[in-house]
Amino acid sequence: MNQFDLLQILLSLGAIVATAPFLGRHLAKVYRGQPQVFLRPFGWLEALCRRTIGPTYESEMNWKTYARALLIFNFLGLAFTFAIQIFQSSLPLNPQNLPGVPWPLALNTAISFVTNTNWQSYSGESTMSILVQMLALTVQNFVSAATGMAVAVALARGIASRKSSTIGNFWQDLVRSTVYVLLPFSILLSGALLSQGVIQNFSPAVRVTTIEGATSTIPMGPVASQVAIKQLGTNGGGYFNANSAHPFENPTPLSNWLELLSILFLSAGFVFLFGEMVGDRRHGQVIFLTMLLLLVVSLAGALASEYTTNPSLGASALMEGKETRFGVTGSVLWSSFTTAASNGSVNAMHSSLSPLAGGFAMFNIMVGEIIFGGVGAGLYGMILFIVLTVFLAGLMVGRTPEYLGKKIEAREVQMAFLAILLPSAAILLGTGASLTLPLALSSLANRGPHGFSEILYAFTSAAGNNGSAFAGLNANTTYYNLSLGLAMLVGRFGVILPVLAMAGSISDKKYSAPTFGTFKTDHGLFAALLIAVIVIVGGLTFLPALSLGPIIEHFLMGGARTF
Repeated sequence: MNQFDLLQILLSLGAIVATAPFLGRHLAKVYRGQPQVFLRPFGWLEALCRRTIGPTYESEMNWKTYARALLIFNFLGLAFTFAIQIFQSSLPLNPQNLPGVPWPLALNTAISFVTNTNWQSYSGESTMSILVQMLALTVQNFVSAATGMAVAVALARGIASRKSSTIGNFWQDLVRSTVYVLLPFSILLSGALLSQGVIQNFSPAVRVTTIEGATSTIPMGPVASQVAIKQLGTNGGGYFNANSAHPFENPTPLSNWLELLSILFLSAGFVFLFGEMVGDRRHGQVIFLTMLLLLVVSLAGALASEYTTNPSLGASALMEGKETRFGVTGSVLWSSFTTAASNGSVNAMHSSLSPLAGGFAMFNIMVGEIIFGGVGAGLYGMILFIVLTVFLAGLMVGRTPEYLGKKIEAREVQMAFLAILLPSAAILLGTGASLTLPLALSSLANRGPHGFSEILYAFTSAAGNNGSAFAGLNANTTYYNLSLGLAMLVGRFGVILPVLAMAGSISDKKYSAPTFGTFKTDHGLFAALLIAVIVIVGGLTFLPALSLGPIIEHFLMGGARTF
């Protein structure tokens, strides 16, 4: 690693640190409905949505009504995304005359994009028409991200309220997230990417003759607009199969850096939004620094593993599977960012990471992607661990646990445990079942612990709503399309529903002013205890599985043993 690699890391982390506080204040104004001059050109869109939705747009909702609206909206989105793929061959904007998508793959893809996972068991350029990419997948990139943002804001309102049975309005939160946050930033990023050479057109595929005399087909399409929202919305689904390793999606070092920053840009801002909404900026800063520390440790561990000599090959910093234009550090930095968030985009193949670097990527997802995480989703995932931390701290000192003036009682702890355990169960049960089924094992590209890691990573990515993959696994089978689709649903709505239930329960509690004995959540001791809870819960849950995959592969590699 040279000085330019170090500079890239420092600039990337520094940009996130510098922009997050200002973005958090902007987001707080958006959700409070405070007018901002530079957003006025988008006001007509909110007005149109208000008229379309009707009086429901203005009414306050309790958590059950909020959850019902969210589920109905997402179910309708899933049904539409599924149907448009099935009938793709009969619809316009299909210059390659692509056939309809088989139903298991169409269902998996619909679930994937509605749950903000964006797992892709297909090659986008040879499977999905321009219409499907735009009207189904790109639209879901917006609204699935907006759904996570809405849930985070609803939870923040519930914690901030003095005593109320309502947590806001889902339709209002969804529209404001899309119109005033995702859309403006996507337009800006799309323009920047266009300037770097990312394509944006409706042209049919171009057939060219290579310098070797062979014929090659180069797909075209509206790529820049999808890349912008896939990054900003922590979606990750690429227009092309190679995702952000494809030169049409990511042509230059500047486009690479902008796309990299976009992964964590909004998620980092949401942490400061939380501090603004609950009236405790110092607490927001502590959460941000906790996330940043976890990210730095994970990144450092992955880089150390990549730059350690591989005894099997007698070399370090191996370029196989890495992004040759940006080097090993650029590839590992992206893998750390994309698994710290529920983004899933890649500019290198995660299967080609060293065993421990791949293990760090998996662990980032396994703990719930709370290291900034998905936009909105990372914040409410971290709040789950904060509730557990406050609960344990209260038990240790013999006091009723309190969090920001609200008592943490049995219901809140039960919801937190449920939201953490459901995705974990989906990961471990899905992996365990797949290891016993010949039709699942037949999809493996590798034997031994790396083959185990391929399956473990697939279910981790699905239940964690990440979308990245170890790539060696052939997931486009009926078994994996259905089983991973189920894991995605559990990982998304098995977390959202307990979070909303917790928001409603906390919102209905009376506020209690802090006393001398209240456990403070705005200093280093709280951050240390929070990190310990995250590591212990994640370690106890997943260490056995990781030991069978990346950890044992690391030690076998040290003994120059390969499979």
